Amino acid sequence: MRFLFPLFLFSFILLLLYSYTQIDLNLFLSKYEPIPSFQKFFQHIGYFQRPLSTYLYLGILGLLFALYFYALDLAKKNKLKIRDFWKIVIAGGIILTFSYNAFSYDLFNYIFDAKIVTYYAQNPYEHKALDYAGDPMLNFMRWTHRTYPYGPSWLGLTVPLSFLGMNFFLPTAILFKSLATAAYFGTVWFISKILNKIDPKNAIFGMVFFALNPLVLIEGLVSAHLDIAMMFFGVLAFYLLANKNYMTSFLSLLFSIGIKFATGFLLPIFAWVWFKKGSIDWERVVQYSIVLMSLSVMTATIRTNFQPWYLISVLPFAALASKKYYIFIPAIVLSFTSLLIYVPYLYIGNWDPPIPTQLFWITTFGVLASIVLVSAKAMLNGKIKI
Repeated sequence: MRFLFPLFLFSFILLLLYSYTQIDLNLFLSKYEPIPSFQKFFQHIGYFQRPLSTYLYLGILGLLFALYFYALDLAKKNKLKIRDFWKIVIAGGIILTFSYNAFSYDLFNYIFDAKIVTYYAQNPYEHKALDYAGDPMLNFMRWTHRTYPYGPSWLGLTVPLSFLGMNFFLPTAILFKSLATAAYFGTVWFISKILNKIDPKNAIFGMVFFALNPLVLIEGLVSAHLDIAMMFFGVLAFYLLANKNYMTSFLSLLFSIGIKFATGFLLPIFAWVWFKKGSIDWERVVQYSIVLMSLSVMTATIRTNFQPWYLISVLPFAALASKKYYIFIPAIVLSFTSLLIYVPYLYIGNWDPPIPTQLFWITTFGVLASIVLVSAKAMLNGKIKI
């Protein structure tokens, strides 16, 4: 127990350092020594020693999941103190704020979308990054051909950060990462508030389930996907709903929808609770919310293809019912297999065929393994008879 915090601290530092192996070769963080030498050393591992890089990633992933299961076990046995839990969460958030967005280029697009407003004084819904051919950020960006695809709420959050960054890349990137960290802290906090209201016996378990999940750490803090901000306002809305603050609840949900639209799938649940306004079966409400957010993931997957960070929209609600084996098992299995999606790219260095086929089978394996394990657990519990 006393080694839990140091081990998590060690794993966070390893993940921080590993993230810098993935710095784009066209991105220069700073011209001042020793940063260029530091950058080249780590880039050499990520780009020119790919087998080593892949094994390092798998090792860090294995360590994170081992510590995650240990923390869950301690929480289940009521041996994890809330103070120790928050020490781990706060340390992880602060350390990973300074990580490189190793597994996604989306952060750069967020920064540039806001820059179109603050620096170019134009509308990102009408202009794309390629319209500014002389901008140095285009050297290390992806998806420069698309216009702004998100809701106005995200601009409302990021445009002020872009102003504060004053068109300096590194401070602006840290500000955007800090926004993701703040959303992460807030989401964990409101998960705890909701659980203490609807299921206090399992509050610490549910908090650990979400906050220390390696997928949440990697996709929410390292890659800093906007999904974590979307879910902060979604979970805040759920907390307000549980406390019968219906109007502010809907406003928070609408703001969440205005970030990325996925939480729009929750509107039927919120409308039903609002109109009923009586004795609410919160266990059922949580389960319906999980189903609806899972539908949002499936819809996004059908529209494009599956991405690991889509699960961030489901995991906060799964945390509210994480003691249910039919929720716990798929969430854990899919979190793990989703993070394996990066392994072929790290080893090969591109997303060309046959990698798409490999990714399909990794995802399919995760889904099938979840079904098999849930079915096996149900049979052991006598819920299914052969």
